[in-house]
Amino acid sequence: MSTQPGLIDLQIMWNRLIAVVGEQAQVLIRTAFSPIVRECEDISAGVFDLKGRMLAQAVTGTPGHINSMAEAVKHFIRHFPIESMREGDAYITNDPWMGTGHLNDFVITTPAFHKGKLVGLFSCTSHLMDIGGLGNGPEASDVFMEGLYIPMLKLIDQGKVNETLMAIIRANTRLPVDTEGDTYSLAACNDVGVRALSAMMDEFGIDTLEPLAEHIIARSREAVLAEIAKLPKGTWRYSMMVDGYDHPLTLEAALTISDTGIHVDFTGTSDAVKRGINVPIAYTTAYTCFGLGCVVAAHIPNNAGSLAPLTVSAPPGCILNAQKPAPVSIRHIIGQMLPDMVFGCLRQAIPDRVPAEGTSCIWNIIVRGVRPKMEGPNHGYALAITTNGGTGARPRQDGLSATAYPSGVHGTPVEIAEIQSPLMFWRKEFRPDSGGAGRQRGGLGQIMEIENRDAAPFELLAAFDRIQYPPRGRDGGGDGAAGYVGLSSGQVLRGKGLQVIPPGERLVVFTPGGGGLGDPAARDPAKVAADLGNGLISAETAARHGVAAE
Repeated sequence: MSTQPGLIDLQIMWNRLIAVVGEQAQVLIRTAFSPIVRECEDISAGVFDLKGRMLAQAVTGTPGHINSMAEAVKHFIRHFPIESMREGDAYITNDPWMGTGHLNDFVITTPAFHKGKLVGLFSCTSHLMDIGGLGNGPEASDVFMEGLYIPMLKLIDQGKVNETLMAIIRANTRLPVDTEGDTYSLAACNDVGVRALSAMMDEFGIDTLEPLAEHIIARSREAVLAEIAKLPKGTWRYSMMVDGYDHPLTLEAALTISDTGIHVDFTGTSDAVKRGINVPIAYTTAYTCFGLGCVVAAHIPNNAGSLAPLTVSAPPGCILNAQKPAPVSIRHIIGQMLPDMVFGCLRQAIPDRVPAEGTSCIWNIIVRGVRPKMEGPNHGYALAITTNGGTGARPRQDGLSATAYPSGVHGTPVEIAEIQSPLMFWRKEFRPDSGGAGRQRGGLGQIMEIENRDAAPFELLAAFDRIQYPPRGRDGGGDGAAGYVGLSSGQVLRGKGLQVIPPGERLVVFTPGGGGLGDPAARDPAKVAADLGNGLISAETAARHGVAAE
């Protein structure tokens, strides 16, 4: 094949490139040590051209990782110029402002060579459960308290691992085995991507990715602009109250649709706070653009071209553009609300395409503790039990129950959590009546009860929201049920911050339900009867819809 392939060839190679990064992602998932990666797929993987533009991303992965990694590669190129890169190199950082928003995510970027020539870069991210400091909770007062901070460094130099850096990583975590293993799994998946890309280029007889890169970016950008051209033009605003750490916070958005793209401005949003729920602008941009893409460009591949018409701004110093050294460990609590902010604006322009508010921020049950007579190199256990509540009702369908939208991660299986820790789940089930009533019902939350089998205390690094301000319904639909955290004894726990669960007590968690959409009186009685029969609503709720229990 010539170095100037035709359109059909370019399209075939584009699809093949997506398959290459899919293989890259699967290697990361299957070799990782942390359950949040192995079981929940809290990762990102992608391939980039020599300008740092993302050409393709793996279908699996989280928007916060993928869309912030899309910008991180440009930072790597700035620190390690293209001309200095050598075959066998790999670079690493967990800088929240140049990576994916907090220290628990390592980003590794690897140059890809083909026949001795640098042709592209592979990058990947995954969440590591413990990197020292106060742990993956919101209590630090600056980023330096939150754990090991790795600047832009060379992890591997022409095939030789930086053993000094690896020793530092091992020494600064409660889980040295898991953390070292996860670091190597990140590097390994990039290496697989490099080999797969070289094989693809051999197969198609090309020695550069430049024509393919230009094709991908131009076609994707044109496709998104074509979708934007169909939308009404103007500016729409939306506001949301969230729980915050120790006082409520306001999120404000102004969304402008023009002929050249969509811009979201968060002027008016509350200032950054002194605890770790602040959000770097890269993470703000990632989830804002994801929300836009879900409505405007759902069927267009995510890459530098499709992201280009979607832009974001937030005043420096506000909670959505936190400045270093602000604490950012639990940045997802606020950042994952941003698709709902986007939907709130778009609902005024294209109401038939937008859902009601959902739980949004993932309800990770982050726990930590030690085991009696526990031996081995790890210092106790640390685990994020991934759960969530309901999503908002959709224009033509009910909301999804116990679904981690917008993060996209899978729920942690009970069996895995019980193997990885001494915790036992006494209860894990849908939370009846938690979805907001409406013509379309909001998705349901969950009820969980967890106890330590070791008859020892364990720590909860609480990072929950939607307790004071539950998801709102729209067009007459009811609000979703608020979240709740407490003990089996009846004691109510705080939604955020480190708390100790005493021996013999059960941690009780109720995740929120999604908001309803439309007048509840207009709900199909057959759907009400089905919900009642499946135990998703109570007899009292069914009776309000005119459906009697049998």
